[in-house]
Amino acid sequence: MSIRIEQVSKLYQGVPVVNDVTIEIQTGEFFVLLGPSGSGKSTLLRSLAGLTNIDHGRISLHGRDVTELPARRRGVGMVFQHYALFRHMTVAQNIEFALRIRRVGAAQRRRRRVELLQLVALEGYDERYPSQLSGGQQQRVAVARALAHEPAVLLLDEPFGALDAKIRVELRETVRAVQRRIGMTTILVTHDQEEAFALADRLGVMQMGRLLETGTPEQLYRYPATRFVARFLGAANLFLGEVSRQGLHLGAATLAPERAAGVTPAGSEAVLVVRPEDIEVAADATELGAHNFASGTVEALTFAGHQQHVSVRLDELSRIEPATANAASAQRVTVDALRSAAEQMAVPLQPGARVTLGVRRVHALPTPISSFNLMTCSDNEAAQLERSPLLAQLVSSMQARVIRRGEQLEAGICVLPLDELAPTAIAAAVEHGARRVLCIPAGAGVPQRMLVHAGEAVRRADLLALVSSVMRHLPIEATAVTLQHPQASRSEVVETQRTLLDTRAELRGSHGLDLRSDRFLGDLPAWLGSVVAQPETALLVLGMNPTRDLAARLNSEMPMLFRSGGHVDLLLAFGRAA
Repeated sequence: MSIRIEQVSKLYQGVPVVNDVTIEIQTGEFFVLLGPSGSGKSTLLRSLAGLTNIDHGRISLHGRDVTELPARRRGVGMVFQHYALFRHMTVAQNIEFALRIRRVGAAQRRRRRVELLQLVALEGYDERYPSQLSGGQQQRVAVARALAHEPAVLLLDEPFGALDAKIRVELRETVRAVQRRIGMTTILVTHDQEEAFALADRLGVMQMGRLLETGTPEQLYRYPATRFVARFLGAANLFLGEVSRQGLHLGAATLAPERAAGVTPAGSEAVLVVRPEDIEVAADATELGAHNFASGTVEALTFAGHQQHVSVRLDELSRIEPATANAASAQRVTVDALRSAAEQMAVPLQPGARVTLGVRRVHALPTPISSFNLMTCSDNEAAQLERSPLLAQLVSSMQARVIRRGEQLEAGICVLPLDELAPTAIAAAVEHGARRVLCIPAGAGVPQRMLVHAGEAVRRADLLALVSSVMRHLPIEATAVTLQHPQASRSEVVETQRTLLDTRAELRGSHGLDLRSDRFLGDLPAWLGSVVAQPETALLVLGMNPTRDLAARLNSEMPMLFRSGGHVDLLLAFGRAA
């Protein structure tokens, strides 16, 4: 393995801009960090280079811990977006600079420079100054300079961003060819999806400091785990569906099971991803080669050369429900389709035409959070919950739907006020099928930390699926906590430690995320009391057994959480009743 990043965090003014990132990058791999501006990707890259100190975690390069080493001793080459060439030096002097400060002899410097200029296709440019070169040529010189001292790792921080489209394509092809020829481990930071797909052996998508998902470009495009990745890597239609033994229910249509990838357990609501190119448009259902799922009216057509973008306003009888908050607020659902030139010729379309839609492929996101169901007695209480900073942050980041008093309690997360009446309301919701309940106290801000305790009866896989969904959308540190009796035996201490390690390993293996771990000496009431006593706002995630006397148990074990004026949010995950 070439690079190992373990639980790396970087905070600015107490806010994590890189949040417990853990990843391993293999020798010779071209790894691309993709994400929007402000997602933390450049900060992570600079931390690897030693240009930014980290607040937590470890960094190893080729088995050597470099966390505390300065940049010059890490054996890393770095190329920036704006070239960073010495303007008063020639191309030859720029390339040889790193060798000169390492006291490499003149003859060896010249040989290395000639090799590198040939590698980046700039032979004969030795005596030119940066001002005499084009932008693309300057960036080639920057790449050659970064490779001069034969670094173990090459880091590229959006090096093509300042170039025009044609030069950008040519230069990235050059960089990829050089990387393959040398076999050097390379990490590229970019926000350009096309660039990432063209270069990456493997992709990592970042948002709010978290490394959300990693995989090959095709894996992340076809089988995303989150709404964000589904929509960031290309266009996507997101629908609410339901999983059954017969297949996926999408509106009035039932799709055969083999048409679904990544299906969640039967009997649950699911967020379904349909790419525009996977939607077939026909004048009549008999002309469809794909499974018919809706009909509607063509609203807009956009010419894109060899492709055509089609926007279709669906009929209400199709009963299609969007999975995103902004689409759910519209009176009618709109679907985006993408047609090839052959499809355009076979079925010409005009705005206003009636069409039937088929779906070639659908992917169900493996997330338990399909929507937020506000279980309150009044519109005023519901409005207060929607305005709460925690729910507002989750809804905004996930773009999930908010439903007021929906009938299907098992779907998504039930949301309740956290007050003296909450234990009774929680018990009633669980009795009617709710398995995930979020309780928010009035006046609480966005949590500053998340504490997870598995508790009993809940399958760890189910709990971690919920935890990962929340972690991806809150810019806060997350810690798994186990409770240990003060007089615990040695075997019990070992078992506690094993539980923490297994929890971390399963979260990393199944969801690609990492969290910190901690032990508390005492029982559940004592731990909850210590959390409530802290001044910062926290989100508690607890696994519980849905017992018949649930309300009484909540009142007896955690009364401190239900007092007015609290600042601790509570997310409960319940196992299925026996």
